[in-house]
Amino acid sequence: MAMATEHSHMLGILVLLISLLALTKPSMADDIPMNFSRSYFPDGFVFGVSTSAYQIEGEANERGRGPSVWDVFTHESPERIMDGSNGDAGVDFYNTFKADIKRMKLNGIDAYRFSISWSRIIPSLEPFVTIFHWDTPQALEDKYGGFLSSDIVDDFHDYADFLFEKFGDRVKYWMTLNEPWAVTGLAYDEGIHAPGRCSFWVNRQCSAGNSATEPYIVAHHLLLSHAAAVQTFREKYQKIQKGKIGITLFTFWYEPISNKTVDKEAAKTALDFMFGLFMDPITYGQYPRRVQTLVGDRLPTFTDVESQLLRGSYDFVGLQYYTSYYAKANATIDPNHIRYKTDSQVTQTAYDDDGQPIGPQAYSPWLYIYPKGIRHILNYTKDTYNNPVIYITENGVDEYNNKSKTWEQGTNDQHRIDYLKAHMWNVLGSIKDYNVNVKGYFALSFLDKFEWNMGYSSRFGLHYVDYKNNMTRHPKNSATWFCLFLKNWPMGSRCPVNSYNIAYN
Repeated sequence: MAMATEHSHMLGILVLLISLLALTKPSMADDIPMNFSRSYFPDGFVFGVSTSAYQIEGEANERGRGPSVWDVFTHESPERIMDGSNGDAGVDFYNTFKADIKRMKLNGIDAYRFSISWSRIIPSLEPFVTIFHWDTPQALEDKYGGFLSSDIVDDFHDYADFLFEKFGDRVKYWMTLNEPWAVTGLAYDEGIHAPGRCSFWVNRQCSAGNSATEPYIVAHHLLLSHAAAVQTFREKYQKIQKGKIGITLFTFWYEPISNKTVDKEAAKTALDFMFGLFMDPITYGQYPRRVQTLVGDRLPTFTDVESQLLRGSYDFVGLQYYTSYYAKANATIDPNHIRYKTDSQVTQTAYDDDGQPIGPQAYSPWLYIYPKGIRHILNYTKDTYNNPVIYITENGVDEYNNKSKTWEQGTNDQHRIDYLKAHMWNVLGSIKDYNVNVKGYFALSFLDKFEWNMGYSSRFGLHYVDYKNNMTRHPKNSATWFCLFLKNWPMGSRCPVNSYNIAYN
């Protein structure tokens, strides 16, 4: 078993190196042409925007919606949100969606990715629907602990079944889970996302939890919930409704901090713990061997039936990329303080050995701008996971919500234009130079919105939302750029994004 484990891990490192070497071959120049537009991409390539229910909807206590874990988390522990805010009002999308969707259409956007709130159940844009975007009903959290219990699998199955039955005639692209890593790592290891559980020594704001075991239990039940939903969709609905189903996974890219073999191994291991923890089971039916070895009996196991259900349980993969880090081997682990974040025995850092950052830092403390990382992870995914169909379902950058700025000042976001352009160029590079099967790209996000533990302090939107003035929308410069990009119009043209006047009704 040890030999098989090491053999598998070395193969993984070879795949990582091949993906990296692909970028050293003659390929698309790094200089982005002035006329770069959607015309450079293959026919049928989908361009969209992404968001989620809790972040934008509002009307949290109305229209028959029950509370989610995020409602309770933000109300009972406002000090755990950077600005003490919550998603009660969101950006009032519940009441303004018709106007906002009209804006999207005028902008030339093809598709809109959104989530349906599990605790709520509720023309010409292709809907990409996320079934679960972190808002576990508080009733299930109170009843059996939410995703800590295997009972969640049947309830999630029933919820997904309901959505397929009611909306499958209109929705052709389903995603079971949004970023299960964030639930696993941020909610149950670090305790900074709802329901805010972790070991007390990790975060003193956590009143309960175990960072050594709960992240893996939750990941396991998330995967089984995904498999149950996919099985039902394929058996009952897919042939009739002609839809497709997948999952959205968030990952960093990891660069070895040096050319040492141990650091190259560390980069692969870091990917296994973040990306492979979910991608391996849904492709091969098992957790990565390196994860199995390092976590040991704290890692749940799949039965043969569960493994079979998981294997190949997607028609496409949604990939969410924002940033990259350096990986450095670190075998020094405190046996009295075991947790998911350190199980990989890898130090993750944004700075190289000379103290230089991997890229410019955005407002979010975790986000460093490294456009080539998206090309690396796409190439790696093709090589490691049998060249799946991929949609980039989130990619974007934020800025600080400076309350002293006017909305006119807040719409000047050249950094976002540069970020989106560079990342889309690298996506195109993976398609053209490495034949990666990428079918679409979704920018995050159309509107500024509630940013989880960052509250409203962070703005990711193409459109500025004036929180102090009726949630009025104002297109940022990036919205104009994206509109011209999508319409293949010369830069400097007048885009409808600057001229519409849409009533909120």
